[in-house]
Amino acid sequence: MAEPTTLVSGIGMGESARWHADELWFADWTAGTISALNPDGDLRRVTAVPSFPISFDWLPDGRMAVVSGTDRTVFLEIPNAGLVPHADLSGLSEHPWNEIAVHPSGNIYVNGLGYDYSADPQSSGIIALIRPDGSVVQVADGLAFPNGMLVSDDGAALVVAESNAGRLASFAIADDGALTPAGEWAAVSGSAPDGICWDGTGGIWFAEVPGERCVRVREGGAVVETVQLDQGCFSCATGGDDGGLLFMMTAQWPEVMDPATPGTGQVLGLRVR
Repeated sequence: MAEPTTLVSGIGMGESARWHADELWFADWTAGTISALNPDGDLRRVTAVPSFPISFDWLPDGRMAVVSGTDRTVFLEIPNAGLVPHADLSGLSEHPWNEIAVHPSGNIYVNGLGYDYSADPQSSGIIALIRPDGSVVQVADGLAFPNGMLVSDDGAALVVAESNAGRLASFAIADDGALTPAGEWAAVSGSAPDGICWDGTGGIWFAEVPGERCVRVREGGAVVETVQLDQGCFSCATGGDDGGLLFMMTAQWPEVMDPATPGTGQVLGLRVR
């Protein structure tokens, strides 16, 4: 396999990679921003976000929904108005919120750690459902550090990376948005899956920080491909004209969390199909 190409360097902690409208979008948790990279290599800052963790996705009508994790708030980006509060998650948990996934119906799923990151690991992570009117309800609990999330193309399933459990968990999505546990989408024992993305052929790529790699798996857990890196990989996305490019957000861990450390974050690109 060819070596990844460095597309952007000198950023902080890059997260929440998304391919959208022919651009790669990502959050920089250190800078508190969301940016977009076009195919010509031009990088533009889209918006600032009040607090991290920062993740985002798009509603069916094109508006961007943004998680400001420590503020426990989900914003909507409104033309000529910027980020406008849409949902308050503080009633469900006082701890930081993390990843977001939008359902084709317009429902929004957001997961939360359920404990302080500096504390001993706990299986207290939760998932909240935000309806289009901004109302909030808890729909899952007992997760071991929930991270990346995906909704299947048919809207019938939600897949969640549980970093501390070494697995991708699956939930069936009911017509009203409720979730029912559906077991493991894939067991990835010995790994700590972080960000995840569909591979375009029914599989999933997951980013891993401690293993410094990005791994492609099939449902059931069979490993198809591994991209070994020299920094922790926090998030990944497939995109490009034909969907065959893999984008990876990397940085030195744990140095990236030290404000005195120069930006080690990079955006890497690799053709995988």
